[in-house]
Amino acid sequence: YLLLLVSGGHCQLLSVDGVGRYRRLATTIDDAAGEAFDKTAKLLGLGFPGGPAVEIAAQRGNPKAVPLPRPMKGHPDPHFSFAGLKSAVLRAKDAGLYSGDDIAASFQAAVVDCLTDRTKRAILCVPEATALVVAGGVAANSAVRTGLEGLAEKHGLPFFAPPLWLCTDNA
Repeated sequence: YLLLLVSGGHCQLLSVDGVGRYRRLATTIDDAAGEAFDKTAKLLGLGFPGGPAVEIAAQRGNPKAVPLPRPMKGHPDPHFSFAGLKSAVLRAKDAGLYSGDDIAASFQAAVVDCLTDRTKRAILCVPEATALVVAGGVAANSAVRTGLEGLAEKHGLPFFAPPLWLCTDNA
């Protein structure tokens, strides 16, 4: 199966051939998605852990309100990058033109777009994958789960995610 491990410390795509038999297909070239959620929460004064706080704020915001980048989207290899997105969130906040909820919603939408785009690239690189699995703290985010579930469905793959209580910080 194909595993997306996405947390505060990791953002990797792995081909899992069996117990102890993993092949890393991609990783982040800078910051992990969960770290970007935490930094965004801090910038917006939402507290820690950032992922749940950003998700709640995002539910009140407009995900199309703030034009944020989608780093690495469309790039031929499946690696991730979130440092530039964090910088864009800071610039959006400092501009004073957007509500915190709109920034949170736009940030979350950008992360989902990046994760699904990079995972789609990995699916194309591993046509023998039998399922798409997501794990890690960011796997608790409902928008991330929904995006990945839709991606798996488009590619005819079953989608698996741990129960939410196993996706908490340091689970």
